[in-house]
Amino acid sequence: MIDAHTHLELCEPPDAELVEAAYEAGVTRIVTVGTDGVSCRAALAAAEDFPQVYAAIGRHPNSATGFDDADLAELYALAAHEKCVAIGETGLDHYRDYAPRADQERAFHAQIELARNTDKPLVIHTRAADDDTIATLTERAADLQVILHCFSMAERIDECLANERWWISFAGNITYPSAGALREAMLRVPAGRLLVETDAPYLAPQALRGKPNQPANVVHTARALAVERRVPYEELEDAVERNAATVYRW
Repeated sequence: MIDAHTHLELCEPPDAELVEAAYEAGVTRIVTVGTDGVSCRAALAAAEDFPQVYAAIGRHPNSATGFDDADLAELYALAAHEKCVAIGETGLDHYRDYAPRADQERAFHAQIELARNTDKPLVIHTRAADDDTIATLTERAADLQVILHCFSMAERIDECLANERWWISFAGNITYPSAGALREAMLRVPAGRLLVETDAPYLAPQALRGKPNQPANVVHTARALAVERRVPYEELEDAVERNAATVYRW
């Protein structure tokens, strides 16, 4: 199994303990995601320290205040690292509005071009901004590989599946009792478009809800998906590993 999206630097145990626990749980690769300059450098440091860890480099919409050419230049420099496998997470967050919407849009558009210029997939965060996010991706990123991280747009699943370059990644919240619509949407995702993640330290799966999440726990979510899809765990595991290898090119 793989953890397609986590934040090692935000998890409480040291990286070595997190990676070891993941390995013991059967997690062979981890993508740790930067959201600003500091966390991007931390993600790359972890990727250098552990062969099974890779990094995604980006500016989160909640950290997009004042995004300018210098910030973009920093991202270009960091994205050149050999273990950077994706750009993001980027996108739009109109729920928190921690950053001005104009800054979020500027950072989002710039990272779309960064993904295009580096030939890396684009990792998307969207919250309370489904219309604007889908419209932007359709207009500006139709030719890119796009990973819809912590997928939440259950009612828009058909639109998201219409572009065969879009990958759908599910986190632990899909196991929550209230997530029936999300589980129904998950069943519509072809096996060849499916990814699984933790988004640790957030969104611990139901069996561990209330506790800090970590990459090892991706297997709980994966097993829940296998049950819902009525396939053996090993079949889902093989599909997710193939998908990750395809999109991240490791």
